[in-house]
Amino acid sequence: MKAGFDKRIIFGLVATLIFVGMGILLLSSKNAETADSGKTQTASAANAGNPALTVTVSTPVSSAWNTSLTATGSVAAWQEAIIGSELNGVRLQELLVQVGDQVKRGQLLATFSTDLLGTEQAQQSAALAEAEAIFAEANSNARRAMQLKESGSISDQQINQYATSRNTAAARVSAAKASLQAAALRLQHARVLAPDDGIISARSATVGAVPQNGQELFRLIRQGKLEWQAELSADESMRLNLGQTVNIYYGERQSEMIKGKLRMLAPTLDPHTRKALAYVDLEAPANSKLRPGMFVKGEFFMGESTALSVPASAVLMRDGYASVFVLENANKVKQVRVSTGRIQQGRVEITKGISSSAKVVDSGAGFLGDGDTVKLVNAQTSTSQNAGNGKSGNIKAASGK
Repeated sequence: MKAGFDKRIIFGLVATLIFVGMGILLLSSKNAETADSGKTQTASAANAGNPALTVTVSTPVSSAWNTSLTATGSVAAWQEAIIGSELNGVRLQELLVQVGDQVKRGQLLATFSTDLLGTEQAQQSAALAEAEAIFAEANSNARRAMQLKESGSISDQQINQYATSRNTAAARVSAAKASLQAAALRLQHARVLAPDDGIISARSATVGAVPQNGQELFRLIRQGKLEWQAELSADESMRLNLGQTVNIYYGERQSEMIKGKLRMLAPTLDPHTRKALAYVDLEAPANSKLRPGMFVKGEFFMGESTALSVPASAVLMRDGYASVFVLENANKVKQVRVSTGRIQQGRVEITKGISSSAKVVDSGAGFLGDGDTVKLVNAQTSTSQNAGNGKSGNIKAASGK
């Protein structure tokens, strides 16, 4: 009885395994048919030219662009005057200006001690009075000698002696006057005055010091004027003309700008750098943050010229060359190598490679390959709108995502 029961169990298990195996085989067959069907549909869709990406296109625009030459250089003072001491051995008594102060021509900047200088002037004044008294006596003696000459009571030799004494006394008077003028001038130099309007850029003077004759006390930026010394190559310098307008950019991210005018081109080039300097007068306002010593960028305006341009997003750099994708028949794109020029306001000048009637992909070009099929979103609507606005040839389809 037990043996028969075991046989039935074994028979049931075998039957169950057979049915499970047949089910697995049928399921695998259906999955294979489904995969083959999917591959067939994918191949059919690919052959039908499904778009690889939704893009927008536009035609190159021909317009007048400003031609400019970009250069860099340092800002410097237009002219910097060195104000020095004209006295020797005199104590500096007072300083009246600081670095950054604006001064006027003739304004008092510093004073020296006048005690010693006043004494010297008094001595020279007394020496002059003595010399004038001696001259008066010598002149009187010479005049009386000339009166006695006719009577013969005095010899010619004595007359000459009196005349020589008078002339010597006159010379001493002149020397005393010169010494007095020198003493007065030294006293005048005790007041240090500004030689011109401007801004104090440096101060090396200190109260109580005894500077030597010619020692620097202050530096003055004359009239507060600055200049930009642009560094140019030989070829670039030959393209410039005096009087050209220049825009100077400075500040954080070059967000601030002032105008300038080309005043002079250096007659020689630096033998080490082979660079020429262009001196540009800056129209810096009083509240300008531009300072001497700053290294800034500027643009020389060379005039206007016609440029054929496309959006910067349409130009790709691949393998070291610039290229664009041009829309052809059946919405296929072709990669075209181009030559680029100037860049202004988000557009790139195309100097060679495409015509003005080409339809250039300007959105999504970075994800395309040569020969891809693309889709233009609302292309007809955009074309109609542009035609109504008088902007022929510019297809402004919305970017599809």
